[in-house]
Amino acid sequence: MTQQKPNSNIIAIITMFFIFAMISFVTNLAAPIGTIWGYKFEGNNVLGMMGNMMNFLAYLFMGIPAGNLLVKIGYKKTALWAMGIGAIGLFIQYLSGIIGAETVLFSMGGSGVEVVNEMPVTLNFFIYLLGAFICGFCVCMLNTVVNPMLNLLGGGGNKGNQLIQTGGALNSLSGTLTPLFVGALIGALTPATTMAAVAPLLWIAIAIFVCAFIVISFVNIPEPHLQKSGESKIKFEYSPWNFRHTVLGVIGIFIYVGIEIGIPGTLMFYLSDYSVSGLPADSASAIAGAIVAIYWLLMLVGRLASSAISGKVSSRAQLIVVSSAAIIFVLLAIFISKDVTINMPGYSSGNGFMMAEVPICALFLVLCGLCTSVMWGGIFNLAVEGLGKYTAQASGIFMMMVVGGGIIPLVQSWIANHAGYINSYWLIIGLLGYLLFYGLIGSKNVNKNIPVE
Repeated sequence: MTQQKPNSNIIAIITMFFIFAMISFVTNLAAPIGTIWGYKFEGNNVLGMMGNMMNFLAYLFMGIPAGNLLVKIGYKKTALWAMGIGAIGLFIQYLSGIIGAETVLFSMGGSGVEVVNEMPVTLNFFIYLLGAFICGFCVCMLNTVVNPMLNLLGGGGNKGNQLIQTGGALNSLSGTLTPLFVGALIGALTPATTMAAVAPLLWIAIAIFVCAFIVISFVNIPEPHLQKSGESKIKFEYSPWNFRHTVLGVIGIFIYVGIEIGIPGTLMFYLSDYSVSGLPADSASAIAGAIVAIYWLLMLVGRLASSAISGKVSSRAQLIVVSSAAIIFVLLAIFISKDVTINMPGYSSGNGFMMAEVPICALFLVLCGLCTSVMWGGIFNLAVEGLGKYTAQASGIFMMMVVGGGIIPLVQSWIANHAGYINSYWLIIGLLGYLLFYGLIGSKNVNKNIPVE
């Protein structure tokens, strides 16, 4: 298989960067929108995170099929199918805000959960979850396209990681804007707040998909894994599961995506809960959205820095450093009292952008964005190194494991319900410890005897 050089397919590289940004825009709608549903379920953070869970659960079902699609129909057609599916999913989420009149469903009493009114909010909620699940299929397919494609266009190794990190920078820029916009549109959460409040963003996202579909239709994208007529089929005597560093990397991807989503997702719920965070009730959600946006902005900064140094600094070294730093940041967030506050950039509908006084743990948690920024590219690059013809299959497996972005934040939300928001970050500490292990030991390829050509 001949690898492409970065300078020979500039249009293809730019197209992959554009797709990377779209992935983040759609994915990062789930957690901040979840605050609307969490409020309707009387502060039940687990139910508030269900949209995020459904978004990532789709990866479990679509990961391997998406990898197979790359081989059968190629990168371009897979991306086009994903655009169409994404537009449908977003429209269904929009419908959840206009069908019927939403009311509070659950009231948390001392004896457990009491049903107050089953309809129509139940119907709205399940319509929303369906839309989030369909959007998950879309972003899974797009992720399956963009990561191996950028790694291939970069020629693998450090250069391949450099392109992935550059694309990830645009991904972070898009992710920065999403919670900021959602928080601004929601403003103050009330029982009357519905999905209709964020309808403008949903329509913008649909328009982006339509425009992307048109653009990509006219772009020539290299199809190295697409089987051509007359060619003999590539024989796969082994599978990615035969490579220890790949298997451990698959686990690492599962854990990493959960960390990336869990840190800002739980922080959004924590700051929006003004009774706990101490923020003004009328602007807590807006301020929370602005603070969480800083996390994604720092991911942008981290990826830009990584893209600049990845040609010289190995993925392994970067993963070790950022995992260690993230553990330190989260420990500081846990142990420093929430009574210690700091002024950070915020937003309110009445005052616009301003400096907001927030617990100092918010600062340390958003600083984790600098660390998580380079983890995806680093883990993916290390895990597929030396796989050769098994790379496309491995990509599908990695996409399946992105379901960790739904499962781990859901578990963290459950812990937050029972032990408090900040204590839930002990889960993140343990998971970061695994990534440190992978960088130090688990990423070494000990199966070099397996033929990969």
